[in-house]
Amino acid sequence: MPVQIIVVIAVAVALILAVPITFFATSAYNKKVAEQKIGSAEEKARGIIDEAVKTAETKKREALLEAKEETIKAKNDLDKEIKERRAEIQRNERRIVQKEENLDKKLESIEKREAGFTAREEELNKQKAVVAKLNEERVQELERISGLTSEQAKEYLLKTVEDDVKLDTAKLIKEMENQAKEEASKKAKDYVVTAIQKCAADHVAETTISVVPLPNDEMKGRIIGREGRNIRTLETLTGVDLIIDDTPEAVVLSGFDPIRREVARIALEKLIVDGRIHPARIEEMVEKAKKEVETMIREEGEAATLEVGVHGIHPELVRLLGRMKFRTSYGQNALKHSIEVAQIAGLLAGEVGVDVRTAKRAGLLHDIGKSVDHEVEGSHIQIGVELCRKYKESPLIINAVEAHHGDVEPETLIACLVQAADTISAARPGARRETLETYSNRLKQLEDITNGFKGVDKSFAIQAGREIRVMVVPEQINDADMVLLARNISKQIESELEYPGQIKVNVIRESRVIDYAK
Repeated sequence: MPVQIIVVIAVAVALILAVPITFFATSAYNKKVAEQKIGSAEEKARGIIDEAVKTAETKKREALLEAKEETIKAKNDLDKEIKERRAEIQRNERRIVQKEENLDKKLESIEKREAGFTAREEELNKQKAVVAKLNEERVQELERISGLTSEQAKEYLLKTVEDDVKLDTAKLIKEMENQAKEEASKKAKDYVVTAIQKCAADHVAETTISVVPLPNDEMKGRIIGREGRNIRTLETLTGVDLIIDDTPEAVVLSGFDPIRREVARIALEKLIVDGRIHPARIEEMVEKAKKEVETMIREEGEAATLEVGVHGIHPELVRLLGRMKFRTSYGQNALKHSIEVAQIAGLLAGEVGVDVRTAKRAGLLHDIGKSVDHEVEGSHIQIGVELCRKYKESPLIINAVEAHHGDVEPETLIACLVQAADTISAARPGARRETLETYSNRLKQLEDITNGFKGVDKSFAIQAGREIRVMVVPEQINDADMVLLARNISKQIESELEYPGQIKVNVIRESRVIDYAK
């Protein structure tokens, strides 16, 4: 038991002694390890710091190098720019110096010229003095030889010259009078021919009226309307004068423009068939009639080209051909005349061996200017040539149109054939009548004068030229302006036209308000 206790005590003492020893030993070892780690970290930190310092120094050197390079580059650019500006300044200086030298040379030259002019002027003055002296001596010698003073000689000379001038003046006046008479006669003939050429009819009563049959005389009252409003509306919209008299079951439409007259005739016939006659219905029927007439014009033009066998004509020329159905010359229908000329020209071309189609085309278009000669200034030949050029007809066709009345020389055989065919068609028995009426031209001039005033919408010459009806734009012309407008139109008609009797100027201003019930 005691031995065991001793052993236990010994073990306990050993353990007690071993714990401090182990602790100190462990502490020493840990301290040593920690010191080693601290030393290693310090070395690494010093290495990192050294590396950072080296890197910073390297970047610093690089930045300094870049700054130096930029400075050198900027300096070089500046030096280069300075050199260029200096060179430019030197060039400018040289130019200025050169200009100054040139100016000096010019100034020197001018001074020399002035000196020369001065010398010449002095020389001329000397020569004038010599000439004056010689002239004086010559006059004295002439006075001595003739026995007359200079004033007497001048008087005699003037009298002789005056007699000669009077004789020459009388001869010149006589010659000019004869020449003026010849030119006036020629001009008068030209004007008469132009008037004949542009005349749309030979007898007023035959070509300026259309008769519309009525189912009964009661229809006349309905056409006139309450207080004449229907007949006024129809006359205003169409520009045609309606004559309602004692003629049983008939209404006469009078107007110098056959197309307007046709529109009025179709519109009136439609109104008679419809039975409803009032201003609104009249407007509607007139618009329909205008469209029908336009369609009819185009169809007539196309039918003419088909009848002659000519193709490829511009559609606008075809339409103008159709308008010629409503145009007459000395009673001969212009469209029928053109078709006849085309057929005759084609036959003649076949006989002489030239292109038949080209001859027919030229014959069909030779009077195309007559379709608009009341609307455009100039003769129908000039208008026709302009139309053919506008719509790209060949020079051969244009020459045939221009030469068919001998205004210019025909350049081709086809132009000669068209000229001959036109003469044959016009000269055949029964083709034309020779009575001339110029009043239709006056009516057209009346409308042209009024349409030229500002604020005029449209105008119509009616009552055979005894009245001009003027429709104005209500927004542009007020009631006070209407009086001045009528006065100005009257004055211009008096100054520009010659006419029998008097012409009534009727200015109409109409305001309309339209609304719809929904």
